[in-house]
Amino acid sequence: MHTLLIYDISDDRIRNKVAETCKDYALRRIQWSAFLGKINHNKREELILKLGKLLGEKEGNIQLYPICSKDMKLHRELGRYANVRD
Repeated sequence: MHTLLIYDISDDRIRNKVAETCKDYALRRIQWSAFLGKINHNKREELILKLGKLLGEKEGNIQLYPICSKDMKLHRELGRYANVRD
């Protein structure tokens, strides 16, 4: 199942660690603070636990959305990417 993960974290160190953790789970950056990828339920739960530990009690917000294949087929995209892919 696809997973969309978005976050808003002001602390640069934590935000960078969140991004690196997303990459560790084979999620690809689609916006500066948004990652998308296909991971299974167990990995998704593991990821959210790791990110919860990273964020701790610090200010910030992380949201993770499972997206089924049927809904992914409805995905539409407009515009061009700025240099956000790495």
